[in-house]
Amino acid sequence: MRVFELNGSTGKSMAMDDNVEHVIDAEKVKFFDWQELWRYLDLFYFFTWRDVKIKYKQTVLGFLWAVLQPLLMMVVFTFFFGRALNVPSQNLPYPVFVFSGLLLWNLFSTGLTNSANSMVNNAQILKKIYFPRLIIPVSSILVAFFDFVMALVLFLVLLIYYQQAVSWHFIWSWPLALTLTLLASLGPGCLMAALNVKYRDFRYVIPFLIQILFFLTPVIYPISILKYPLLQYLIALSPMYAAVELFRLPLTGAVLNMPLVLTSLIACLVLLFTGLIYFKRTQDFFADFA
Repeated sequence: MRVFELNGSTGKSMAMDDNVEHVIDAEKVKFFDWQELWRYLDLFYFFTWRDVKIKYKQTVLGFLWAVLQPLLMMVVFTFFFGRALNVPSQNLPYPVFVFSGLLLWNLFSTGLTNSANSMVNNAQILKKIYFPRLIIPVSSILVAFFDFVMALVLFLVLLIYYQQAVSWHFIWSWPLALTLTLLASLGPGCLMAALNVKYRDFRYVIPFLIQILFFLTPVIYPISILKYPLLQYLIALSPMYAAVELFRLPLTGAVLNMPLVLTSLIACLVLLFTGLIYFKRTQDFFADFA
């Protein structure tokens, strides 16, 4: 029997002896084997860069699409919400306010969508070789992170154009907000990826859920416009609430509503561990259903 394993350091296949039956399987551990993931570190780069090239292949504007999407959304929301409805913006110019939210939201929504469909899109690879399956959804989120970096440049230009002051002693909240966004994408993304392998209906449910969650997260409006505390706590159950509030902290300098932030953090962690645990329990069957 001839079995192939993907070498984590060279990316090449190695053939086992024809007379020896060797079963390659994930180690039976309670959670993910982080040392194993480290050994396959180069695969994160391989899958990420492959998907980035595929995404922008044969496009006229290329990487500019990563900037145009949040820019056009900012213009639309500024016209309808900032001017027509006069939605408050925490003493920020509304374009800066809404773009700061869209910047993280696009990272979350794109990362969640990519990771949710990642196992199905890579079904042929899953059936041929073994490598830690977690690499695929994580790499899909890193593709969205590439778009985030491109849009971040435009965000800095907006800050300069509107002469928006930045409280540098709160600058620590930007990397923290980015980390929370990636974790908020990873948990539900792994959960949806595992469910999508067996139940293909989820590929139609995911865009609908993301659209609902967008309006339940204070991206285009501040949570202060909700006068009822119960509604505020319901909105804070969004795993992205804490990330958005922390990202705007250096711009507004406002005091965070810690009970709401902690509620969002707990929701994010619950979704993260639920998604990872379910992904771990079902990953051995991905090749059978993909």
